[in-house]
Amino acid sequence: MAWHALVVNKLRTFLSLLGVTIGIFAIITVFTAVDSMEDNVKGSVEKLGNNVIYVQKWPWAFGSEYPWWKYWQRPLPTISEMTQLKERSQLAEEMAFMAVLSTQTLKWEGNTVENVDINLASHDYNRIAGFDLYEGRYFTEAESNGGYPVALVGYEIAKNLFPYSSALDKSITVKGRKARVVGVFAKEGESLIGNSNDNTVLIPVNYGRKFIDIKSDRSGPMIMVKARSNVSNQELMDELKGHMRSIRRLRPVEEDDFALNETKMLSAQVGQLFDVISIVGAIIGGFSILVGGFGIANIMFVSVRERTPIIGIQKSLGAKNYFILIQYLTESVILCLFGGLLGLILVYLATVIASGAGFDMSLSMKNALLGIGVSALIGMVSGLFPAAAASRLDPVEAIRANG
Repeated sequence: MAWHALVVNKLRTFLSLLGVTIGIFAIITVFTAVDSMEDNVKGSVEKLGNNVIYVQKWPWAFGSEYPWWKYWQRPLPTISEMTQLKERSQLAEEMAFMAVLSTQTLKWEGNTVENVDINLASHDYNRIAGFDLYEGRYFTEAESNGGYPVALVGYEIAKNLFPYSSALDKSITVKGRKARVVGVFAKEGESLIGNSNDNTVLIPVNYGRKFIDIKSDRSGPMIMVKARSNVSNQELMDELKGHMRSIRRLRPVEEDDFALNETKMLSAQVGQLFDVISIVGAIIGGFSILVGGFGIANIMFVSVRERTPIIGIQKSLGAKNYFILIQYLTESVILCLFGGLLGLILVYLATVIASGAGFDMSLSMKNALLGIGVSALIGMVSGLFPAAAASRLDPVEAIRANG
């Protein structure tokens, strides 16, 4: 009977569906976008290495109480300090020195690529950073230590600079200096925290230091330290802290003049940020759901009023109050479920369009079930009062309402 009522009143059913559809589309789209962004960021953070400690000048922290004026006076990590750490550390498996120079321009014959990151790294960088090569090879130890003019380039750089040929053995111009391409990074896609290799050039630090100042804040020098398999990050950090204080000859009363960063710090900050975004999105989407719920309740009250004589006849023939209650409550829930399913279909189409535009976005089973659950809940809440009012009608008065 509930299904028949929905089919007969097509226009009313469609208008009721519309409110719930818009509400579910709004709230699930927000959750899907937030989840996709969070997965992208966390995936990018994990690429930095869960068991890698970064010795840097600046700590990875955010907030209004960040004492930047204190950190500003700290010295920058140096290659000499990395060498000393290698000699002293018992818990580190690999170490590498790295510096970055952003927004540079690359040239090859008549082709130019702008906004490129130039990464300078010591030889063991490939044993710490996780990356694959599309073609070519990594630097040899002789090339790294001898400061040979060689380079690895990102996939997008290779595609734009050398659209009709292989990038290997081509000589690119980096800050007015020539470097021979020996390898191309595999395509990684966009990264929200900017650590994709697609638009990156990697050169040996002993070559890059000839024309790039690695003792400048602008290049952000750091020492990357990878822990042994049976060593925790905290154990490695405790050891590095003692060695760095010794290398820099800090007195016991002096504060550390360096930062030991790990990806867990970024993950925690990212988690807190997206929790806030999710709450804001839920509030915005909740208002849309609320409007849809009021629409369903209004339609159900109208439906009960129109069918009051039928309710009276049902009761006079022996229908119990709970039967009338379940009938109208079922009608409301079915209405909301169809609206929710239609909203989820629209969300899925939106994810397809977004993915086609280059933003990795997908509708998860968790969000799909959330949409269905919210739809059913709205249907029950919106239909409860109209259904209860219908179930309490007096049979005689209800039949008389026909006249």
